[in-house]
Amino acid sequence: MWQLHPPEVREAEVFTRMPDHLRRTGVRSVWGDANRPGQATDSFLEGPVFDAAGQLYVTDIPFGRIFRIDAQGDWTQVAEYDGEPNGMKFLSDQELLIADYKNGLMVCDIASGAVRPYLERRNTQRFMGINDLVFDRQGNLYFSDQGQTGLHDPTGRLYRLRPNGQLDLLLSNVPSPNGVALSPDERVLYLGVTRGNAVWRVPLLDDGSVSKVGAFFTSHGPSGPDGLAVDSQGRVIVANPGLGCAWVLNHRAEPVLVLRSPLGASLTNVAFGGPDRKTLYCTESVSGSILRSTLDAPGLPLARASQSR
Repeated sequence: MWQLHPPEVREAEVFTRMPDHLRRTGVRSVWGDANRPGQATDSFLEGPVFDAAGQLYVTDIPFGRIFRIDAQGDWTQVAEYDGEPNGMKFLSDQELLIADYKNGLMVCDIASGAVRPYLERRNTQRFMGINDLVFDRQGNLYFSDQGQTGLHDPTGRLYRLRPNGQLDLLLSNVPSPNGVALSPDERVLYLGVTRGNAVWRVPLLDDGSVSKVGAFFTSHGPSGPDGLAVDSQGRVIVANPGLGCAWVLNHRAEPVLVLRSPLGASLTNVAFGGPDRKTLYCTESVSGSILRSTLDAPGLPLARASQSR
């Protein structure tokens, strides 16, 4: 008879913490006042992604900053601009594409730190608040438009931006769409639905539409799934900030491993790195820290677009 075995539970280690001189201690921000009212917010890390040299890039949402962290855990500020950057993926070797809550899709030149618009509006209408993004191998870009949606207002959106510039609205009924990741064959998109406390499974059909979207995984607690990643075995890794953990889910959405944060309940996003790409790095947002843990399978290689707009 089939049985569900309890998952392994492991505590992640602290790889590095934001140096004190980079923290905006005592400085208020519009984002912090709206999203963390009454709480001190000297930074809020998100958007982890690795370059080809193995360096980690992260965003600091409330202060519009992007940082590079080397293999020794040393931090360098790459950019600071008038925005609220969240998820990131590489557009090319020298450019990061940013899901910016305030401005839409933006591009950062990692050499100069210059930031420019990529896609600010849809048919002249502003996005509600873009959150995360992922490319497929054909150059299609999938991104979530979250805003302040939730169970009270399930109108969050999932878009696909094709290489020719065509923008497709795939979903418009999501209570807080967040992290996005693709299955190894790219026939399924996984979508973190934070206020619905779930991960949705979105089949991508040959005609460009979606159908039979369902809840792949259901979590619990005060804040649901956030950033996502997929490994070479097709397992889905789910950052769950409300619980301070990352779930590793098999193809039946059964947790086979739970990675716990040693620093509190704000593990917001995940990315694979290291020489063999088997090390999972996690943003622990409130403490301004990067956690890590070695898994038994590498993460899927991340696609990118080679062209600029």
